[in-house]
Amino acid sequence: MTRSGRCRNLTRIAALWAAIGLSAGCTSPSPHSPGATGQREPAWAPEATTERTTSIPVIRSGRYTLVELGADAGQHDLLQQVVDITMPGAVSATIGDALRYLLLRSGYRLCEDASAGPPYALPLPAVDLRLGPMTLREALQTLAGPAWQLQSDDSTRTICFARADAAGVTPSSTAPASVPSAASAPAIPAPVVQAAPLSTKEAQP
Repeated sequence: MTRSGRCRNLTRIAALWAAIGLSAGCTSPSPHSPGATGQREPAWAPEATTERTTSIPVIRSGRYTLVELGADAGQHDLLQQVVDITMPGAVSATIGDALRYLLLRSGYRLCEDASAGPPYALPLPAVDLRLGPMTLREALQTLAGPAWQLQSDDSTRTICFARADAAGVTPSSTAPASVPSAASAPAIPAPVVQAAPLSTKEAQP
């Protein structure tokens, strides 16, 4: 081997050792490693919370609207359905007519028990020609009035009314204030006026 060839081999070996030294010098420990800060990692770690969330089934309606799947309160309990009606204008309309019209397509029918004396034959007040929006239970009780208690039978889906006093409910009626009559009013004594005595001169003619 010539002298020039040996020089080239030595140059390559020196360059290789220089590259190895530079790579070893550029390697530094990670600041997150245990040896970098001198602190030991804890032997335990906090457990992750295992809370279970209940998913609500929804369906997309439109671009930004999600509709929850399920029945509303009025479908679970028919007396909770919302009504908003106007009674037909009849001159001789009764409370019974309004109750039957209100129960149309509601799933219930009116109990025709005349022995309990329900207020079916009473005339319908003009203020009750428009009802709602309110629940069906509240509308039925509004038509019957506070003197009657609503009773429902879910097995036959019938609506009846019983007197509130017989059902143990005190009707919320307000009695007018009594005005005392003239006979019951206490008598006020008339003022007594004493007359001045006449002088002797005034007594002579």
